[in-house]
Amino acid sequence: MANSVKNNLSEKYKEAPNDPGVYLMKDNTGKIIYVGKALNIKQRLASYFVNQRHDLKTGILIKKIIDFETIVTRSDHEAYILESNLIKEYQPRYNVLLKDGKNYPYLKIDRNEKYPPINVVRKIKKDKAFYFGPYSSANSVRQTLKQIHKIFKLRKCKKNQFNNRSRPCLNYQIKACLGPCCNNVPKDEYDNIIKDTSLFLKGKGKDVITRLKQVMESHAAQQNFEKAAELRDTIFAIEKTLERQCVVSVDLEDRDVIALSKDESKAVVTILKVRSGYLVDAGDYVFDSKMDTSSEILSAFVTQFYEKAPFLPSTILIQEKIESIKIIEDVFSENKGTRVKIIVPQKGDKKRLIEMAINNADKKLKNIALKKIETENLLIALKNLLKMDYLPKRVECFDNSNISGQHAVSSMVVFTNGEPDKNFYRKYIIRDNEHHDDYAYMQEVLTRRYSNKDMEMPDLLLVDGGKGQISIAVSVLQELEIFGDFMVAGIAKKDADKGEKQDKIYIPGRSNPLNINQYQNALYFLERIRDEAHRTAITFQRKRRQKKGQVSFLDNVPMIGAKRKQALLKHYKGVTQIKNASIEELSSLPTMNTKAAKAVIKAIKER
Repeated sequence: MANSVKNNLSEKYKEAPNDPGVYLMKDNTGKIIYVGKALNIKQRLASYFVNQRHDLKTGILIKKIIDFETIVTRSDHEAYILESNLIKEYQPRYNVLLKDGKNYPYLKIDRNEKYPPINVVRKIKKDKAFYFGPYSSANSVRQTLKQIHKIFKLRKCKKNQFNNRSRPCLNYQIKACLGPCCNNVPKDEYDNIIKDTSLFLKGKGKDVITRLKQVMESHAAQQNFEKAAELRDTIFAIEKTLERQCVVSVDLEDRDVIALSKDESKAVVTILKVRSGYLVDAGDYVFDSKMDTSSEILSAFVTQFYEKAPFLPSTILIQEKIESIKIIEDVFSENKGTRVKIIVPQKGDKKRLIEMAINNADKKLKNIALKKIETENLLIALKNLLKMDYLPKRVECFDNSNISGQHAVSSMVVFTNGEPDKNFYRKYIIRDNEHHDDYAYMQEVLTRRYSNKDMEMPDLLLVDGGKGQISIAVSVLQELEIFGDFMVAGIAKKDADKGEKQDKIYIPGRSNPLNINQYQNALYFLERIRDEAHRTAITFQRKRRQKKGQVSFLDNVPMIGAKRKQALLKHYKGVTQIKNASIEELSSLPTMNTKAAKAVIKAIKER
């Protein structure tokens, strides 16, 4: 069979074109497992089917290949773009796909709004808005946003607050906002603030200072000293921010510096963003490295990172040479509209920047390794505490939330290898119990969860509570005939009135709590999981309650649809104001008429 496949591939290889294009490798199910590009397709395929020496990854790939397809393009440039699109479409197993489970944050200024605020978003849309980022962490973007709000008088409130304000908020009172919600702020004045904010986020703080100084001097010459003083304070705030930024380049160029550090399982790519000579951000991106080489990972990172990035610097410094640099440069230059260079520096200041990025990547990788050891020790401690035969790599925990039996919900959180695994979180709406009964809620939710045999089962089921909750869990698992397939434990809060100083851990078949004196780290871990389940349940319950509260009596009024409801709620702040309005006033609103106004008044009287 193997020889037959090899012979078929060899024969098909002989017919391959000597043109630029893309090739798609398939396995025995017909699934595409690798996509590659080549200036000469036949010559590249020879490296798979003619040459005998291969690296480990290529050797494993070749054993999986049953068939391949080729697509000829007019140029290597087109082949590069087609390869990128096909990798996104098919997500082939043996291509380097830089996914670390995160959607990195961006800052967005929506130009479609008259007075746009600046918001944190996780996805870029084609909506003509300004996007800045991506930022390496939520903390990084929060710190940047804090700086922006401290320096520039942008609108702070959300859209629904902005549309319904009757007087300016506290931000206006402390002169942190111009108050466009209630004041007639000149559009050009606000647009200038948006331009300055954009320049600042692009690392052009000095350009902003230059412009503001000219405006300040103009106001001072006109004896508008209050406005000049405000601008002076803004200039001072920007200068203080620039003082805290590190100057790493004297040529004032915009450039990104990319380096990598890897071991047998993980790779860390560090990117330093230098704008006008200042180091404005440093980000670490962590990926599974498997059998991929440093060059392959760097090539994939450069291609995939800048595909979504809203800003392309004029120069990208990378640690080592990657394939198709010239083609990538041409594609980036076409996208930017000006020349983009990708350089592997050999000496001087640029080389020192690469060394700085490598040092950051090495430290991050070392911290990951230390974290892995800590997690393994933690799971071993938990295994010993609960007297398990295996490590509790997957832990599931449930908690309920309700208000006097109303809006009852439950949450399931999952921790995998010691960390929250939010892809597997589940939220349940209690549907079979009308009265407040935590035990009944627990029974319903556990039955629904563990009746689903398609979901991966945990190593440990943790319930929020003591012997009562464990008893419910055991009875459900016994009924489903899966009790004993995984460990069950309960965590009960300490009783301060009895002098208890810490929470208690219970397991089935034991009336007293476990002795946890030697396993404090395991207790803290279980408390962390329990608290996360509690937070998730409360947040879900609160959102459902708020959603219910948004249901208006207007929804049941004849002749009142979505547009009329919106017009009424926008003009009046509540039912009382609508009740006090006359039919004439109601009928004068947009989309309203006399019949609709009478229907509203009648509905209010019948409430």
